Amino acid sequence: MVTEKETENRMSSDAVRRTPERRWRPGRNVLALAIVSFLTDASSEIIAPLLPLFLVGTLGASVSMVGLIEGGAESMAALLKLGSGWWSDRTARRKPLIVAGYTIASLARPLVAVATSATQVLMIRLVDRVGKGLRGPPRDALLAASTPAAQRGRAFGFHRAADHAGAVVGPLVAIACLQLLDMPVRNVFWVAAIPGALAVLVAVVMVRETGDVSGAAQRGREPRSDASASVVNEVRSTSSSRNPLPTTFWATMAPILLFTLGNSTDAFLLLRASDLGVPTAMIPLLWVLLHLVKSASSTPGGALSDRVGRRPLIVTGWIVYALVYVGFAAATSAMHAWLLFALYGVVFGLTEGSEKALVADLVAPERRGAAFGWYHATIGIAALPASVLFGVLWDRYGAPTAFTVGAMLSVVAAMLMVVTRAKAVRSR
Repeated sequence: MVTEKETENRMSSDAVRRTPERRWRPGRNVLALAIVSFLTDASSEIIAPLLPLFLVGTLGASVSMVGLIEGGAESMAALLKLGSGWWSDRTARRKPLIVAGYTIASLARPLVAVATSATQVLMIRLVDRVGKGLRGPPRDALLAASTPAAQRGRAFGFHRAADHAGAVVGPLVAIACLQLLDMPVRNVFWVAAIPGALAVLVAVVMVRETGDVSGAAQRGREPRSDASASVVNEVRSTSSSRNPLPTTFWATMAPILLFTLGNSTDAFLLLRASDLGVPTAMIPLLWVLLHLVKSASSTPGGALSDRVGRRPLIVTGWIVYALVYVGFAAATSAMHAWLLFALYGVVFGLTEGSEKALVADLVAPERRGAAFGWYHATIGIAALPASVLFGVLWDRYGAPTAFTVGAMLSVVAAMLMVVTRAKAVRSR
């Protein structure tokens, strides 16, 4: 007979309801991977806010081509994430793929400086995303293995906060190069090689394997509350390194896929800001604002998911996303763009850490590489049709229509996430 306490434990799979320690300190791997992500994003974001305008203004690309480049790059990464996650589970080694991924991206990214056509930029972005595809699932599986279950949301939030902090530094470096040093845009792209090289060095020196794919080792090492133990034991009964991933995992991927179809590349937000009157020289600063909010909200958002549940935070974030996109559809001034970019940053604080922690909650340790591979693949594969659709809608019907469609898809995805949570609770 199932007791009331057991029922309560089972219903807490979306959140480990144990109060985290007051003074949380990231472990070696969490800190090392946060530093690596900080440096990598600093490198990437030196280029990112300038790239859409470089493509359209310098190379003469259309808005649809911008969507094709960004969506195609993410889809390339998605395909590799499936393989890298599975391989890291099979070989019981995460670090080689992590280091290889950061190295490839760091070598390829600055080559945008020598591109003379949109096609060349596409090829460079594809190689860059190859690196992202290799490193993503093994890195997230290593993060999950390096953190107690009751603090998993906080750890993923902390990692995302460091990533977004790098995205603050990157545009500031770009602004300094453009405004203070009067560098040509192509020379600014070369500067991105410096933090990229430092990221690879930190990954090589500081990151350590955990042996998390060994179920016995993981059980002996990872402390859990009663609630998290109940969840993990339930998952282990249906998932091993050779068995299919649990049905609750696949059910969760459905609303994430639908949301991503309405979540096109943020390059369109920069183009919209330019249309609303934000000067080109201020575009990197707008990008800084976005990532400041992302960084400030990610750790609290992840920690909140440890307390109140992963899915409620995700649903809330998606509703805020819909409101932001409606705002971009109706916006008429540069001031609107600044306000909407700030609110948009909150979406990431609510959802990014929560989604990754939820994936780790649903799957046994020895299958996390594959699970994160499918999670990233779901997002990446949908990125291409999402960005292409958005670009086509913008070109044919205007920006307001494109943003409105994105908002509608977000609302439907939020509703589906609520339904899947209700079904998961009833099935226990």
